[in-house]
Amino acid sequence: MGWQAFGAALAAALTLGAGAAPAQPVHIAQGDLAGVTAGQVESFKGVPFAAPPVGDLRWRPPAPPPSWSGVKSAGDFGPICMQANRGFFAQMPMSEDCLTLNVWRPAGAAAGARLPVMVWIYGGAFVQGAASLPFYDGARFAEQGVILVSFNYRLGRFGFFAHPALDAGPGPIANYGLMDQIAALKWVQANIAAFGGDPANVTVFGESAGAISVNYLMTSPAARGLFAKAIAESGFGRAGPRPLKGEGSSESFGAAFAAAHAIKGDDAAAAAGLRALPADALNTPFGGLGDPALPNPILDGQIIVESIAQGFGRGAEAHIPYLEGGNSYEASLVPQVADNPGPVIARAGDAAQVEALYGNAPAPEVARELTTDALITEPDRLLARDMTRQGLPVWVYHFSYVATMLRQGSYGAAHGSEIPYVFDNLLDRPISFGGRDFPAATPDDHKIAAAMHAYWVAFAKTGDPASAGGPAWPRYTLAGDPLLQFGADGIAERKDFEKARLDLLEADQHRAGAP
Repeated sequence: MGWQAFGAALAAALTLGAGAAPAQPVHIAQGDLAGVTAGQVESFKGVPFAAPPVGDLRWRPPAPPPSWSGVKSAGDFGPICMQANRGFFAQMPMSEDCLTLNVWRPAGAAAGARLPVMVWIYGGAFVQGAASLPFYDGARFAEQGVILVSFNYRLGRFGFFAHPALDAGPGPIANYGLMDQIAALKWVQANIAAFGGDPANVTVFGESAGAISVNYLMTSPAARGLFAKAIAESGFGRAGPRPLKGEGSSESFGAAFAAAHAIKGDDAAAAAGLRALPADALNTPFGGLGDPALPNPILDGQIIVESIAQGFGRGAEAHIPYLEGGNSYEASLVPQVADNPGPVIARAGDAAQVEALYGNAPAPEVARELTTDALITEPDRLLARDMTRQGLPVWVYHFSYVATMLRQGSYGAAHGSEIPYVFDNLLDRPISFGGRDFPAATPDDHKIAAAMHAYWVAFAKTGDPASAGGPAWPRYTLAGDPLLQFGADGIAERKDFEKARLDLLEADQHRAGAP
């Protein structure tokens, strides 16, 4: 099954996109756009928000988007950005010219209606991903009166790359993917009113690399004022940027890459040589999450000025409502920890003490839960506490719900598994793709999705997820560290969630000199 056929099958299984018809054109700064209407939702896809970052514009801050005359069709997604480890995205059209965005709105929304806006940033370890993944379809949000925007941003060596020949500027350097995100948010500020959106009520949200991006945008001076609320789903709050210069730095990896392609020096000729490389040369695969050369956000001093924890710790993050959380099996990202659990457990302290805190479960299970806590759960608590000490509103969740048909043999809610619940895009009928079976959702699955989606919508509309009207979601406080758990037994508040375990990990971070 090719990508188009699979995308159509998945859209049908999600009951999305049926009965599409032309929508009334919308006038934006670049020209007129013609989208499509499906049911009570209008969508506008493949809209350029920046100039194509090709040729001399490769490894430069995004330039203003082109204008057009007449009415531009906006019925189809643009190509995904260049990515080597493509996996699920292998059959999707791909191009270096990929900086496009997509808008879903309630059908008939008038310019100036001032509807709340949500802007989605996809994950994928900064080396893969696409806004056009069907699970990211924004129709459900639009049906609830929210305008949903998604966009592509540069990935891999195209999006996060440093080299002495490129790093003299002018303007910001290295974090081109984050610059794309900022450009998309600026486009929203300039144009979303034409779709009926309120530029003063923009919620940015993302998962994994998208949530790390949200957290960096929270702390970046370059993004200040571009959004009013933020949601980080599995945001790796203790993640730190790679240094720009020195041993093991982004420039050292960039210089090694250039040398492998017979490009030496740090002058204009070297920069021209790098920009002249064919895209395929930059798109060679990485060795997975453990690859030391895997592109990551870079401490460039303008877009990223410090680590996430440092920024939150000194109160330099955006002072806005913030919602964050993670899943019960984040260790699905690194399943190998269960193969050799001893060193994983020993790094957290005395093995007997650690295992006792984790219920003396079998060592592989302890390693999986410990890794989940260290990657996401404890860092979430750190950021929530930092913002709460500043008097800022924070809400925290823990997602442990596993789809009914997937529970047998499951270790918990895997990394990213909350996304179709947040978007309320569960499958209504099973499909198969790439040798994998995707089961249809059960009524219980749909109940969790409807509730989770409602909380996200309420947060976007009011800045308080508890206004959704479901089980009470308390604002985070230092007394009891409350969070809302989405689990197999329903939705409920939890206090002092895994406190002893998280205290152990926090103490370990302090011993290592972390905040």
